[in-house]
Amino acid sequence: MAQDSREVDDFLMYFILLEKVPVGNRTIEPGRLCCMSEESYLQSVTGDQSPAQSLSVTVIEENVSIDVDVNVLQPLSQRKAALLLAIRSPTERFNCFLERGLLEQAVQAEVGQRVLVEHEQKLFPALIHHVDNTLDTSTLLPPVYFGVELEGEGEGRGNMDGTYKGVTFFKCKKNSGLLLPFNKVIFSGAPPSDDTGSTNPQSGSVNRGDKVSYFVEDSLKRGIVVFSSNQSATGFVEVLPEETTSGDLLKIPLDSIVKEEVTTSDDQSLVQDGKSASNEEQRKADLEVDSLVQIRYKEGELAFGIIRWLGYMPQKEDVMAGVELEEDKGCNDGSWCGQRYFFCPPRRGLFVKLKACQPDTRFLSSGDFPPKSPKHSKDDDRRVPGKVPPLQGAAAVDILEGDMKGIQGHCNSCYMDAALFSLFSCSSVLDSLLFKPSTLPDGKIQETLREKIVNPLRKNGFVSADSVMTLRCQLKEESQCPSFTTSEKDPEEFLNLIMHRILGADPLLKLQCEGQRVQECYCYQIFIEKQQEMTVPNVQQLLEQSFHHSGLKLAEVPSCFIIQMPRFGKEYKMFSKIVPSLELDITDLLSDGPRECVVCGNLATHECAECFKDVILSDHGLKQYCLVCCKQVHSHRKRKGHRPVPLKIPEGFLKTPNKIPRETLELFAVLSIETSHYVSFVKYGTEKGSWMFFDSMADRFGGEDGYNIPRVALCPEVATYLAAPLSDLMNQNPREMKGVAKRLFCDAYMYMYQSKRMALYK
Repeated sequence: MAQDSREVDDFLMYFILLEKVPVGNRTIEPGRLCCMSEESYLQSVTGDQSPAQSLSVTVIEENVSIDVDVNVLQPLSQRKAALLLAIRSPTERFNCFLERGLLEQAVQAEVGQRVLVEHEQKLFPALIHHVDNTLDTSTLLPPVYFGVELEGEGEGRGNMDGTYKGVTFFKCKKNSGLLLPFNKVIFSGAPPSDDTGSTNPQSGSVNRGDKVSYFVEDSLKRGIVVFSSNQSATGFVEVLPEETTSGDLLKIPLDSIVKEEVTTSDDQSLVQDGKSASNEEQRKADLEVDSLVQIRYKEGELAFGIIRWLGYMPQKEDVMAGVELEEDKGCNDGSWCGQRYFFCPPRRGLFVKLKACQPDTRFLSSGDFPPKSPKHSKDDDRRVPGKVPPLQGAAAVDILEGDMKGIQGHCNSCYMDAALFSLFSCSSVLDSLLFKPSTLPDGKIQETLREKIVNPLRKNGFVSADSVMTLRCQLKEESQCPSFTTSEKDPEEFLNLIMHRILGADPLLKLQCEGQRVQECYCYQIFIEKQQEMTVPNVQQLLEQSFHHSGLKLAEVPSCFIIQMPRFGKEYKMFSKIVPSLELDITDLLSDGPRECVVCGNLATHECAECFKDVILSDHGLKQYCLVCCKQVHSHRKRKGHRPVPLKIPEGFLKTPNKIPRETLELFAVLSIETSHYVSFVKYGTEKGSWMFFDSMADRFGGEDGYNIPRVALCPEVATYLAAPLSDLMNQNPREMKGVAKRLFCDAYMYMYQSKRMALYK
């Protein structure tokens, strides 16, 4: 970087956008980097006047100035900003920013350090030769790249020899160099290389979890490799002995171990005669970063958390694990003795020996670990004919809870997995789709949906990825849309296609706009103008606002009401939190039906749209009055210009006054989306805490040839937040919400309501 640029940069503040920001007729997505002068920043946040609520910053990649709410700007050091800028995709950049550990490792990385790099969809050992910008002057801040030389199997698979655009940044073997952003580099866990760059021929490419053989005092032993963060520097790996009862790890030189697949036949027979490791030892060996674990805490109490870091610490001989706990039972925020190892909220961090960690037993469904992906030799093995009722209460927990439960995700299928699980696991409101005569002559899609997905889910608690792929292939053929088997789509696109074009189901909603024909649809998208007073709205408020804004009424009570939240695309949300309404009162949204006067409670005869925002009369948005109250309310000077309209009242209510019934729908499922991944929440029973959380890709076993592990977990913590006062929810920090509650309140995409009464007739 030129000297004059460095002097200017020293006086700039850098930020990353945490949320989408509307600018004119477009939006700037999260992950974009911004900057402003330090002088301007200090003038905005200090001084005699109140601190500014927004800052005028420059978007680095576009060199345009925008005003941004200070709450959506996260400060960055110049070094971190330059490293992040090398990642071209804002979405990918934002995800890397949230995974703070990798960024911290990139800041500390040095020339001469051995690493692993991702190239051609594989991992290769490499040596860092260069860490700096590459004379990129297209932005206000030159991005920082890593110049590496591929070694071992990667030698000759690069695209340069250290020279880029005529400038030599480093020197390496021909076609063995790469310039990469930091997210393509793994800074720990690289196998040591000799001077020629090839890996140890005896040990081969040793990875975490590999079974190996080694000699101890001329006796052949067997164990499982557990890598430490500095093995490349020490030339040692940690091995969990097969016959251990204590769980202690052994530090063994790399050149003294032999992977099982290259052991001689005689040695193999000796190994096979050895004692097998217990299930508990196997589970410990499989623990790695992002593993869910439990730790024996004070007085035998269990603490649950996620491993965020593995490695060695000063004056500690054992492999240590940095764990982010679910609750405030820790003693730090990921730092220890002034050294930052990972990031987490205060009092959530804990450093313990790795051998003290156990897999979180709440998420283990059987003695097998990792869970196996079921394989079927015949198509008929996956079919469950007939009619299987939805799961409720204890039966839902017994059949659905655990790993390898729910619908297995594969190749961007999460939108379909989450939608199908939400609609059919614990509700029968749309079971008519499974049995009504299909519009297609052969009815293959309906049969696949019923016998390969819904029935197996309800009977066995699991649907394999290939069953969903069968459905996707059929949808691809029928819709003439080739991306149905490969690309991510929106749940409403899938639901509209399968219900309307394929199964020919009756529309779920019939909407009436004054003076116009009834409109029919399957999902309803909320459209409203954002109001300052609605900081944390509930679904009831949003629906009433949207109907009022669009002048709509329901022509009839729907059996199933699917509501999409006000957001633009998968990322930008109009509200940071939305409170689920467990019961949706649609009485005042019906075009024909008796309604109560908001003042006296008698039968209403008139409605006034212009009174909608008048909170003095009623907390409810929709306002209707009996004849007497209507005259009194509109005698006020502020309301004399209003134009109330008569309501259509059923004849029986005019002749004989009756108690006015309320039409309500109950919430049975919610789809949420975070960073383009859909998950779902399902109400499986009548108790307040009867909530379960489903993720079709919660975990993964193996690499490219592996498979996704779907998971269904109970989440009773949701009920705690639903019962909390609105003021508490408004002040609640999303990152401090327990369990998965944050994803329900902050990332909701689609709410699903049902009327069990109407479902009997439709």
